[in-house]
Formats: sequence, C-alpha cells, structure tokens
Amino acid sequence: MRRDSEYFGQAELDLVYMARRLREALKLEDVLARAGIEFLVETGTYTGGLLIKRDLTGAFFYVSPSDLDAARRALTVNGFKPYDPE
Repeated sequence: MRRDSEYFGQAELDLVYMARRLREALKLEDVLARAGIEFLVETGTYTGGLLIKRDLTGAFFYVSPSDLDAARRALTVNGFKPYDPE
C-alpha cells in the first residue's frame, strides 16, 4: 500500500526502485500493493542521457528494511530489476 512520509515517521527507508516513466511507476505501485508491501513514492531528479547529460525526473520507491526482501522478490517476479546499492 502506498503511504505518506508521515506514516513512516523518522524511520530509515531503503530505496528499492527508481522508475523513469509514469507507466513504469504505475505498474510498480500495483505490484507492490498486490504484494501487501507498504511503500513510499517520492519524485526526484537523476542524470540521464548518453551523449548529452541532462537532469530528468523519476519516481523513487522506498520500503522499510523489514519489507526489503519481500519487495525485491515481488519486483523480480514481475520483471523489474530492484535497485542494488553496490
């Protein structure tokens, strides 16, 4: 379920995915909601482009550390590649 930032309070959340397109973000919201995972979505900028670098806007998906493994499994099963900080 999509939650507001107030719901999580001061808890540290883990980035699980960054969607570059609206259609991708909407599909991911559906995947996480069907899996029963509480998540936070925030917009932010990232740098994109091969020859010409530019700042673009994306949707960043965060989950609590206790839901991280379940969220990664749900993403992988549905064809998404979860964010890997390493």
